[in-house]
Amino acid sequence: MEELTMKLAKWLGISVAAAAAALLLVGCGNSSSSSGSNTNNKTITFWYGGDADTAVKPMVDAFTKKTGIKVKIQSIPWSQYNDKLLTAAASKSGPDLILMGTTGMANYVSSKSLMDISKEVKSDKNISPNNYFEGSVKTTEFNGKYYAVPWYVETRVLYYRKDLLKQVGYNEAPKTWDQLYDAATKLSKRGKNMYGFNVDFSEPTFGFMFARQNGATLIKGKTPQFNKKPMVEALDYLAKFYKNGASPKQDLKLAIGQSFGGKAPIPMFISGPWMMNSVKQDAGLKDDQWGVAVLPKGKDNNMSNTGGGNLAVFNYSKNKSAALKLLKYLSTKDSQLQYYKNSDSMPTLKSAWTDKSLSDSRIQVFRKQLNDSEPMPLIKQWDQIGQNYLKAWEPVAMQGASVQKAMDQLNSQTEQLLNK
Repeated sequence: MEELTMKLAKWLGISVAAAAAALLLVGCGNSSSSSGSNTNNKTITFWYGGDADTAVKPMVDAFTKKTGIKVKIQSIPWSQYNDKLLTAAASKSGPDLILMGTTGMANYVSSKSLMDISKEVKSDKNISPNNYFEGSVKTTEFNGKYYAVPWYVETRVLYYRKDLLKQVGYNEAPKTWDQLYDAATKLSKRGKNMYGFNVDFSEPTFGFMFARQNGATLIKGKTPQFNKKPMVEALDYLAKFYKNGASPKQDLKLAIGQSFGGKAPIPMFISGPWMMNSVKQDAGLKDDQWGVAVLPKGKDNNMSNTGGGNLAVFNYSKNKSAALKLLKYLSTKDSQLQYYKNSDSMPTLKSAWTDKSLSDSRIQVFRKQLNDSEPMPLIKQWDQIGQNYLKAWEPVAMQGASVQKAMDQLNSQTEQLLNK
């Protein structure tokens, strides 16, 4: 157990204590891990983050009927998923096929836990990178090799109250940073505890996304660029929303019906496709009262953030051939559309977006934004960098601290992380 913990810490660049906690939480004797080494029957194990019963089980059952390959699906809450994968990576015993969050890919590629599927990707036109959104493909490719196939995708767009924006002179969503600031300022003048736009200081990608819109290159090689002019300018822009009362300085702890419905204390915010149903079900709004739009353009672009999930084969699986068959089956257009209907997770295959199930005008806004969307830097330290950013940003939001000093601090911390 001690040796396993040390290996885990070394491979994934985390502390020994964190590695030990992961091992103790999950347990080295995971009963599901033996299925990955079972070569006496056609049974493979598929680890899925979330509830697989409605999302993927019908599709997997159809795969079994077609191929005769049985699949044991293990539904794992996302809160526990990384711990399970850490243990599998360290013990070299686990699933055959894995649902991988895009932000976790770098960690598991660096620990050699994911199978290099470059040969399959380059030889099978059905899973060719050309079929997918560029931002999604970037999350699967490392040093010229492919370790996964994109499965579902998400990006961020602007949610806005059409009726309230009309009251301040905007018949459509703001298209530029200047318009966003102007509209938010006017909306904040509606009365006490009223705002115009939510500058989300609990989302670690938020500031970096705006920095890219201002032309920032976040990291060059192993050198962070967070304290350079493009990012500092972008964050100074965001800080203005706090300073003039156009954005709340802290989380108001409001449900979507309270923040976006009714009088809408926060009538504009940026979020992903998962928020669509929440607005429809809980905000109590008529269809013509709200909409979504591509992000307002900064100095350079209106770049958004690409996220989602990929399908990868566990490198230590003894059923790789069968796992690849399931991966390819789940990657077809029909399967991606079925998965969207079961889970609301948007397909990464560009060809799937012509289907009538995705014809809603709001859904098509996400399709348009995906053309201008990239993942955060695909390095194993990125999650820690994101958390450090939130800590650096908090005094800017709460106390009006200097953005330049905050970014100098973050840059220094990041240099140390990248050069360990």
